[in-house]
Amino acid sequence: MKSITERETQLRARMTELDAHLHTIEDALDETPDKDVEERAVERENDEVLEGLGNAELLEFRMIEAALARVAEDEYGYCVDCGDKITEERLDVLPATPKCQKCAS
Repeated sequence: MKSITERETQLRARMTELDAHLHTIEDALDETPDKDVEERAVERENDEVLEGLGNAELLEFRMIEAALARVAEDEYGYCVDCGDKITEERLDVLPATPKCQKCAS
């Protein structure tokens, strides 16, 4: 069983990874487009993939921020809907989850 401190460290480490990757995506999207028409089409497709990935990572980043706020309020590990304790197994898989399995269904 992981302690709250271990979970917080895990969440902060993931947040750091996401922050670095989001900046990489932002930099890639800000690059000057190629003058070649065919190359621009490929770049546009790549940009769409990067934007989708960035959106997913931004959502995860925000979920981690919310989880860290729950840590600070001594509410981490408890469902925001019903108040029941979230199982260790669920937190192992989804450390930023705000809900127990029942309420998430």
